[in-house]
Amino acid sequence: METSNATLAATAKSLVAPGKGILAADESGPTIEKRFKALGIPCTEESRRAYRDMLFTTPEAAQYISGVILFDETLRQKSIFGVLFPQLLQQSGIIPGIKVDEGTRPLALFPGETITEGLDRLRERLTEYVKLGARFAKWRATYTIGPGIPTAFGIKANAHALARYAALCQEVGLVPIVEPEVLSDGQHTMEECFDVTVRVQRAVFAALFAHQVRMEEMLLKPSMVTTGQESPAAKVSDVAEQTLKCLRQTVPPAVPGIVFLSGGQREEVATAHLNAMHQAGENPWQLTFSYGRALQASAMKTWNGQSANVAAAQAVFLHRAKMNSAASLGKYSAVLENNR
Repeated sequence: METSNATLAATAKSLVAPGKGILAADESGPTIEKRFKALGIPCTEESRRAYRDMLFTTPEAAQYISGVILFDETLRQKSIFGVLFPQLLQQSGIIPGIKVDEGTRPLALFPGETITEGLDRLRERLTEYVKLGARFAKWRATYTIGPGIPTAFGIKANAHALARYAALCQEVGLVPIVEPEVLSDGQHTMEECFDVTVRVQRAVFAALFAHQVRMEEMLLKPSMVTTGQESPAAKVSDVAEQTLKCLRQTVPPAVPGIVFLSGGQREEVATAHLNAMHQAGENPWQLTFSYGRALQASAMKTWNGQSANVAAAQAVFLHRAKMNSAASLGKYSAVLENNR
């Protein structure tokens, strides 16, 4: 299947349409099992399907959600209405996407660093995903801040993998979301996070250019510049300022949008950070969200594996989507947050 450059560019822009963002519902089996277990929810294929069904059939979600990143299992499952999830999303006006990396593994001979796997036979998998209805994809690399890490080689190795993935996506007609996540684990300062994030993003874009990836047909999914989780939290305004400073030093203006990951931030904190970035002034890219837990945590807890809780959980999910939509326009406030 061949997709024109104009179509890919249009899809990328649609994913970052003003007031909309992306739901990351691409948790792997072990990840969603961990989250279900914490709430006492049995983790089975049917419970996972029912949970995703609750999210995807939320009335009015398309007002705030432009796209959903799916996991391989979910891409092949059907909703309660008997419709495959990609078709259900498209019918709602939401663009279906797919997580295509196969997770991180230790980078051999580089203690404390990881490399993301999944490049083997990726072209064939991407071709199948297009046939199943996916229109964009996502690949995540991770970087830990610690003594002597990430190394220059660790940064370069992951940048190369991200670029190969992105080029393959554009070749088969998928918009690549490139996700270099500087992890919040640890005691690092905001200055250390800024330095590492700049080095990571510069290396990523150097690799993307070398692989001839078209900037207009991709999106960046970065982490925000924050202190480590074991250090005192930074002010919301400082996170916004340093994150924007980093992006302006590293991201070409031809990239249509930046869709932030929440990186384990509490729901309202992730919303406040995005809002503060918009209130700081104009940017060459659309800034919005591609949140997982920051959109889902309260909804999952409310649902708790019970069909009787679906409507209540959907209301909670819709509220978070609406709050992040407001933040992506710089219109979020405490009053709006508490007006349910």
